[in-house]
Amino acid sequence: MNDSNIQDIPNIQSEIERKSKEIGFTMPSDLYIGTLLKTLVSSKVSGRFLELGTGIGLSLSWMIDGMCNDSTITTLDNDAQLTEIAKSYFGHDKRVAIVCGDAEEWILDYTGEKFDLVFADAWPGKYSQIDELLELINVGGFYVVDDMSEQPNWPDGHDKHVDELVTYLENRDDYNLTKMNWSTGLIVAVRTY
Repeated sequence: MNDSNIQDIPNIQSEIERKSKEIGFTMPSDLYIGTLLKTLVSSKVSGRFLELGTGIGLSLSWMIDGMCNDSTITTLDNDAQLTEIAKSYFGHDKRVAIVCGDAEEWILDYTGEKFDLVFADAWPGKYSQIDELLELINVGGFYVVDDMSEQPNWPDGHDKHVDELVTYLENRDDYNLTKMNWSTGLIVAVRTY
């Protein structure tokens, strides 16, 4: 098996990569996390999904590709330029809500239905407001985080935050998780009750 032979890439992929280079955006998710997210999203018919950290919309494109017509996704980022770019690509899709705002506040204020998958690709929901976010996931729902392996752009001391998150998740008895030394380092957890 050659896991680098990635098929069924979203049609918008090359345009998003081009735009990333044009604006100097250096933090897009890689193809591996995209394929995993698409697979997990596809397992939830009429699912409700949440992404924290829209960026330029690369991971979002994979999740949208995996969604059925009755599914919905909300994606948040605090960078107005990036959310406007994402809206230019995906704003026409009635299943997609792109929010520019503070994810910490959004998590604390949210009172809607729970989610079937949350991809936390930002500080909130990964290193802050974790308790509140994990309560927003349905039983059987997924919590996915990436960048758990050391990255070149990590500030000094960031490895301690990662270690604390891993330990915290391992000690929760309402989630089962798998740590994967693959892509940028992933954790996939599922809520058990």
